[in-house]
Amino acid sequence: MSDVAPILPPAAHAIGASKIYGTGDTEVRALDGVDVTFESGAFTAIMGPSGSGKSTLMHCMAGLDTLTSGEVFIGETALSQLSERNLTLLRRDSVGFVFQSFNLVPTLTALENITLPMDLAGADPDEAWLTNVVDTVGLSDRVSHRPNELSGGQQQRVAVSRALATRPKIIFADEPTGNLDSVTGTEILEFMRRAVDDFGQTIVMVTHDPAAASHADRVLFLFDGKIVDELVDPTPDTILDFLKQLGD
Repeated sequence: MSDVAPILPPAAHAIGASKIYGTGDTEVRALDGVDVTFESGAFTAIMGPSGSGKSTLMHCMAGLDTLTSGEVFIGETALSQLSERNLTLLRRDSVGFVFQSFNLVPTLTALENITLPMDLAGADPDEAWLTNVVDTVGLSDRVSHRPNELSGGQQQRVAVSRALATRPKIIFADEPTGNLDSVTGTEILEFMRRAVDDFGQTIVMVTHDPAAASHADRVLFLFDGKIVDELVDPTPDTILDFLKQLGD
């Protein structure tokens, strides 16, 4: 019996992804023919100057925005081929989101926020998996608290747990530690790292912070809507060196 692990298909990829705003003299090419693959079970960070297309790429990859041309795939599903309803179902079942602003429902408890996507889908949570996620993120004694009774770090833990609870193909995180102090932010990033290493989760994170990006397996660098380079096994220092080169 072979010990070689099976090769998993990519969690998501894009071919010729372009996003253009405006026309003529006012045309802005936010994405310019991007080809990118996000492997299953990997943690990827996306970095680049303001206006480089980082958030646009993530939003288009997540099905929150549409491309002008090109194609995005979640698993083997081409997003442009889906009806609005089927796109909504795919985002609900196959994609997780973690945003800087937490996006929790203030009237719901932490546990109710975590299970909200499944409740909306009319699906029962996997109780063993849910308990595992809540225990791992350190929320066991806070599940009955509402967001205003939680610290910023605890609220972001709820948001990360909500993204993990449905076991999506891929999680997109947009500056997930931007509203947190450095100690709490590091705790969240370490948990996201464990989600990849221990749970086999796939995470794509947009960040401007080299220390945050260093938790990833690789960093993609965007400039003027194009991926201009990538760095594998990054450290804060090697990331800073790359960013300095981009600025030159």
